[in-house]
Amino acid sequence: MAVVTDAGAPGSEGAKPRRARAPRGLVQKLGSIILGFEAVVVALGGLTVFGLKALGPDIAPWWGIVGGAVVSVAMLVAAGLMGSRAGIVMGWILQVVVLLSSFVVTAMLLVAIVFGGMWAYAMIVGGRADRAARAAAAHPEAPAHPTESD
Repeated sequence: MAVVTDAGAPGSEGAKPRRARAPRGLVQKLGSIILGFEAVVVALGGLTVFGLKALGPDIAPWWGIVGGAVVSVAMLVAAGLMGSRAGIVMGWILQVVVLLSSFVVTAMLLVAIVFGGMWAYAMIVGGRADRAARAAAAHPEAPAHPTESD
């Protein structure tokens, strides 16, 4: 693996060399982007629950803001963990949570369909592309696109 050094950086005398970070796959890139944008929309959904007082008369409306904030922060944590299996699993669980929130505010069903669809597409197609890229890197002598005449 390549080693990165801060040879020209001020105050770097005697600093240990750092290893370069492995390149991120398509699943990691797309997953973190989707979760980041969805976190903003879910936070706004929490404000909508608060404004509509959609939790009913027995529950204080501010719990809508708390719920939206908790799910938004969890999405940002999952976006940060996209390099591991835990981030992907957490992302799937959060997609289900957003889908279940449509029982409180029906408009969240649209959010769940749009972002859940993008999430599923990114995980399935991005995973397929990442596997193809790893296979191509493992066998560089193989043609990239075999044809019938090969």
